[in-house]
Amino acid sequence: MDVLIHLFVGLHIIGIAALLGGFLTQMKAMGSGTARFVPWMLHGALTMLVTGAVLVGLNQADDHSVDNIKIGVKLALLIVILGLVYVKRDEERVDKRLFGLVGLLTCANIFIAVLWT
Repeated sequence: MDVLIHLFVGLHIIGIAALLGGFLTQMKAMGSGTARFVPWMLHGALTMLVTGAVLVGLNQADDHSVDNIKIGVKLALLIVILGLVYVKRDEERVDKRLFGLVGLLTCANIFIAVLWT
């Protein structure tokens, strides 16, 4: 079971890398007001959602403790990120503040995962 959990942790990290990487590649465009949500960002957020749900289930099945409040906060942030990226995915330009909010929420999700113990 540990190998399976570690496999999904790796996939979860790949998802966050795709989301944050997509954001970072558009940072220069954000400065000029031409930033857009790239497909990587949507796929990364969806990967995080699926692998996160699987990780919660696997950890509970393996009798590991799961902090439900932490998972709920992370899920709420991810749903907001997913909603924003999904709704604005076809637009050629996204408002700087909205684009920055997605980056901020993504970083907040990372820090919650790492620092909340």
